[in-house]
Amino acid sequence: FEAGSRLLPVVAILAVPVIIGLPRIFAWAVPGAEANPIIHEKQPYLNFTFFVARALFYFVFWMALMWSLNKWSDEQDSGKAISKVDSIRFRTVSAPGLLFLVITVTFASIDWVMSLEPEWFSTIFGLLTIAGYGLTGLAFTIIVLAAINKDHPRGTLLTPRHFHDFGKLLLAFVMLWAYLSFSQFLIIWAGNLPEEIPWYIARIRGSWGAVAILLVVGHFFLPFGLLLSAGLKKRSATIAKVAVWVLVMRLVDLIWYVAPAFRHFTGEGEHAGPGLIPMHWMDIAIPVGLTALWVYLFVRQLASRPLFAVNDPYLKETFAHEAAH
Repeated sequence: FEAGSRLLPVVAILAVPVIIGLPRIFAWAVPGAEANPIIHEKQPYLNFTFFVARALFYFVFWMALMWSLNKWSDEQDSGKAISKVDSIRFRTVSAPGLLFLVITVTFASIDWVMSLEPEWFSTIFGLLTIAGYGLTGLAFTIIVLAAINKDHPRGTLLTPRHFHDFGKLLLAFVMLWAYLSFSQFLIIWAGNLPEEIPWYIARIRGSWGAVAILLVVGHFFLPFGLLLSAGLKKRSATIAKVAVWVLVMRLVDLIWYVAPAFRHFTGEGEHAGPGLIPMHWMDIAIPVGLTALWVYLFVRQLASRPLFAVNDPYLKETFAHEAAH
């Protein structure tokens, strides 16, 4: 978790091209967009200055949390702060920090995803983003732990019970994501309001409809059925494969939310094809390139700090809990 958090400055740098290309990405940033009555009403919130100010605030807040917790953790690893009194500051920052993390991620999802189509809105979108956020983090955690487990004798650090617990959490977040996704769809579809329903119509017709079916089956029913097995959750290699599949579905879900907002993906652009989602080689190169860069930097960060919190004052209690089971 610390290794991943230390890549926030890299993510902030990668956000710069988005700021530069704002009018090419967001409909509300196009000159003259305020002629649309709905966009005009949202101008106090959706404007360049306030958008950039909010993005800066999000990254400053996230990186302040990252810097504080990593610094104190490094001090604990080095033996400078190993008492339970020193550990109180972790909870003092992390408890309210987690609350404000949820709030800032909610607003960031509205700014960066929902506002791609400013005429559409959903009051459940923030919760749905947080559910996907937790699901992605858990899946990636399981993959990393399974990879680490190969380098250690079974039972020394990670036991089948660890993977079983993570598997139960993964199952819970899969169910939460599905519940919120269906709730959003049901409420909007039943309401049948002209400012909301076109968003779903664009995503359930034609080739995008096939992607929607893939998400229903691959993002919920398949992992749900597999994660019901206690034996599967206890086998690190097997549950890691399920976690990889969940990560792939998370990417598909993100593409399904974002891509139809652009003419290039709706059959109106220059690469349109009959019955197929229009694709360009950059649509594959960019996600693969960014993922490869992030994973490479993550592995380097992971190797730069101890993997085991040997100086944590609660470490013995943790092992006592494991032994009791």
